[in-house]
Amino acid sequence: MKTEFIPTEHQIQSAFFDLLRHKYRDIHQLTFAIPNGGLRYWGTARKLKAEGVKPGVSDVFVARASNGKHGLYIEFKAGKNTLTDLQKEWGRLMVVENYAFAVCYSVDEAIKVLTTYLYKNNG
Repeated sequence: MKTEFIPTEHQIQSAFFDLLRHKYRDIHQLTFAIPNGGLRYWGTARKLKAEGVKPGVSDVFVARASNGKHGLYIEFKAGKNTLTDLQKEWGRLMVVENYAFAVCYSVDEAIKVLTTYLYKNNG
């Protein structure tokens, strides 16, 4: 029986940054991960919370205004994972605040979202 390989969110996001680093260098400089997820030691979690880390905030931010938006937030998901209620609320709030928001399940999807955001209707 052949099993289908389903990459993890970590693998998708890492591959996305690898592609940015090699093919989209100008955008790579303006794109960063937001370390809100994952299991942490209790002390580390407490420090991060005190520093302002919040659940629900998207995985990645592209700090370039485009198409009348202030920037692009991307939430990576894998397999059958879906947004949590906090992630849905974050996305809704960002759209209200005039940011773009997308959920991506693959590197190809993330690059399509990124290039559409950056170049659609920009001449």
